[in-house]
Amino acid sequence: MTAARPRRGVRVAVFAKAPVPGQVKTRLSLLLGADGAAALHTGLVRRALATAVASRLGPVELWCTPDETHPFFERCAAEYGLVLQRQVGEELGARMRSAFEHGLAAGDGVVLIGSDCPVLEPGDLRAAATAIESHVAALAPAEDGGYVLVALSRAVPELFSDIAWGTAEVMGRTRNRLAQLGIAWKELPMRWDVDRPEDYARLQREGLLAGVMS
Repeated sequence: MTAARPRRGVRVAVFAKAPVPGQVKTRLSLLLGADGAAALHTGLVRRALATAVASRLGPVELWCTPDETHPFFERCAAEYGLVLQRQVGEELGARMRSAFEHGLAAGDGVVLIGSDCPVLEPGDLRAAATAIESHVAALAPAEDGGYVLVALSRAVPELFSDIAWGTAEVMGRTRNRLAQLGIAWKELPMRWDVDRPEDYARLQREGLLAGVMS
């Protein structure tokens, strides 16, 4: 069933690194080589942007690191009609908190996704946006213990501090933090992302690689 279109203004923030060989998808470099891993990363970012635009929620912002000047980001801005923003902060939590503060200050709800989950669909983003009409937060957990999507209707800075990012503890710690704060949240279906050789094999096995690399 397709999620109802949310009544509140919502913007989508996509987080991505510049596709520099040797600096992205490093756990896949032995399998694909540095250039191959960077090419995969490029395809995953484009897939995430296409999903964000297809959700038709509102403005799409590409939050870039180390900055927004890489030619790939500039091409994405032109192709997808989106706004480039620079990630600000020393670690991932601070950078996500800053992106939420930016969108929420404009009066919009914010749905934030990374660029590692090729199975996220526009309907997942719409479901998150609808959920934050009645909940403060919505999250889609990842099979590896993190999450692939987080949406907020108001600022909750506590969600982005004292979290061991990149570990299997992220979603559990986030659930505990929400419960401690007494915040109502909606949990969306679990998804999987692409970081390790076994994830790449799954991408091939499920017939998704061609779509990512097209």
